[in-house]
Amino acid sequence: MAARAERLVTSGTFSLDGGTWDVDNNVWIVGDDHEVIVVDAAHDAEAIAQAVGGRRLTAIVSTHAHNDHIDAAPALAERTGAPVLLHPDDLPLWKQTHPDRAPDAELADGQILSVAGIELTVLHTPGHAPGAVCLYAPALGALFSGDTLFAGGPGATGRSYSHFPTIVESIRERLLTLPGETVVHTGHGDTTTVGAEAPHLQEWIDRGF
Repeated sequence: MAARAERLVTSGTFSLDGGTWDVDNNVWIVGDDHEVIVVDAAHDAEAIAQAVGGRRLTAIVSTHAHNDHIDAAPALAERTGAPVLLHPDDLPLWKQTHPDRAPDAELADGQILSVAGIELTVLHTPGHAPGAVCLYAPALGALFSGDTLFAGGPGATGRSYSHFPTIVESIRERLLTLPGETVVHTGHGDTTTVGAEAPHLQEWIDRGF
């Protein structure tokens, strides 16, 4: 089959600033029947490995380093041999969860990741976290937004390392400029489209979403 995006939902906890919350995360497996990348190895390395199956895992891409998006990354990397990729601006957050295991390689704005004959462009979209990134796959008409953009608004900015004006700028300049039909595959919850979210930007700003 052709390249596609598959969703696996895993459950665990998110912890930051002394609080802990139960969360369900979307793990995105992008590729074809032969090779894939994983976007955000959340909570359960065994479940992710089973979903990958016999396909070659070429990379484990972390959209940001909140613990619920990276907690299973080292175990999945050890099991599969795939490198863990993270934007360097999120290393302080990464070290809170994995102080003794660094990511294998850095993500950079504009970097191209290739899998199964398609390209994903790394878009640095700080705000929810300093090193937050999204992945844009034109061939799939898809954006993998991590916690930068959700159905209904931006990701949360009320905790350490986050900044509301910055996430608004990231969304305005990097995401809402994409084709309106682009499907937004989010880090939690339902998918949306760029066109569905774009008209609401000023509302988010007005209420300091």
